[in-house]
Amino acid sequence: MLASWYDAQGPAADVLHVGELPDPVPGPGEVRVRVTVSGVNPGDTKKRRGWLGSSMPFPRVIPHSDGAGVIDAVGAGGDVHRVGQRVWVYGAQSYRPFGTAAQYTVVPDDQAVPLPDHLSDELGASLGIPGITAHRTVFADGPVDGQLVLVHGVLGGVGSLAAQLAHWAGATVIASVRRTADLDRVDPAVVSHAVALDTSDPATAIRSYAPRGVDRIIEVALSDNADLDNAVAANNAVIAAYATRSDRTEIPFWPLLFNNVTLRLLGSDDFPAEAKRQAARDLTSAAAVGVLTVDIRDRYPLDHIAKAHDHVDTGGVHGRILVTLPQ
Repeated sequence: MLASWYDAQGPAADVLHVGELPDPVPGPGEVRVRVTVSGVNPGDTKKRRGWLGSSMPFPRVIPHSDGAGVIDAVGAGGDVHRVGQRVWVYGAQSYRPFGTAAQYTVVPDDQAVPLPDHLSDELGASLGIPGITAHRTVFADGPVDGQLVLVHGVLGGVGSLAAQLAHWAGATVIASVRRTADLDRVDPAVVSHAVALDTSDPATAIRSYAPRGVDRIIEVALSDNADLDNAVAANNAVIAAYATRSDRTEIPFWPLLFNNVTLRLLGSDDFPAEAKRQAARDLTSAAAVGVLTVDIRDRYPLDHIAKAHDHVDTGGVHGRILVTLPQ
């Protein structure tokens, strides 16, 4: 099969190779997927470059955990009726060496999720890490029907899906963007009120829409927003943080404590297995009825995968980056 891989960590152009590797064979409880589209996440590029001093988990890694395609083989004892089924894939390179940046990938059976025929492979390849993370930020602490949910970074991959899921589940969604110029990009069908963080007093603006405070805060930059979150959180609110911009993040501990705020930190590779399965079911259901959309920023062929990684590494651009596989 044609695949991309790295045998050492470093800059994308230096370590990513493209060439032929043996076709993988599914074992018991596994399926093999012929990949059409592979999704690139910041976590994939961080693993490749050794972020935070992380080492190579395996001697050789085929990157990317997310993808979409068609099941073409099942392992011993598997359901042969799944052969030919369109699926989206999550966790392909989570504690496993070979992900979706290849013509074939092998995953546990339940990590290949049926993809309804009317949904695109591009959407399917965009639901894994961002979708499951978004689902966990919204629902890990119970239903949000009737609640006020503040989503920071609503134009990002996780933030956009979190806002759509919260709205689908009956919440009123308030959102933030980094720059005033981005306000007109926020979907008013999903977000009731949007606030730019480059204004003089975003906390007062948020409180004008939520006088008693917000019940849930979906947080992409805890180091930047901890004081703002404290200022707008209702008593017993939850801050669900999936990222921060400072490795050692300070928080206003005592004000948050007296406000009985729960701080939930979310690392997607280690969510409970059932939480991932429930997220996959809900994401597919929501997508099937047209609730979820994803902004596809750029598509790269496999032989330009280093450019795709560089695009993700540089950041600052909203939208999903995909790698397409030859068929």
